[in-house]
Amino acid sequence: MEVVHLLRAVTVELGLHSARFASRNGMHPTDVRALIALMDASRADQEMTAGRLGAVLGLNSAGTTALVDRLERAGHVRRVRGKADRRKVAIEVTESAVELGWDHFGPLIGRAVELLRVYDERETAAIRGFLEGVREAAKECD
Repeated sequence: MEVVHLLRAVTVELGLHSARFASRNGMHPTDVRALIALMDASRADQEMTAGRLGAVLGLNSAGTTALVDRLERAGHVRRVRGKADRRKVAIEVTESAVELGWDHFGPLIGRAVELLRVYDERETAAIRGFLEGVREAAKECD
């Protein structure tokens, strides 16, 4: 149980770190979650439509539209034509939003990467497997 309690404590600290970023930048915590989802989709080379973003965040259509409008007004996202289907509208994170995120989250990411360097491939695979398992459990235990 000690590891489970430590994971909970890490989750709380990461949430507080994210909340400080949101507060310092005049954002709602859901705005930060949206930007993370958009960056994750970009890294996976997947387009993110407003409908898909709403599904990821658990928002209805009106809430998603308000969220995207708010982020667009702040200069954090832009609406673009879909690459595969030009009739669709995709949401992308702007470079300035990525830079803003790196300014805040970069040092934490750097420290985490440094911490992982001491583990060999087998240990890293075990850590990854544990975290993926906990993530899936959280999705299923709602």
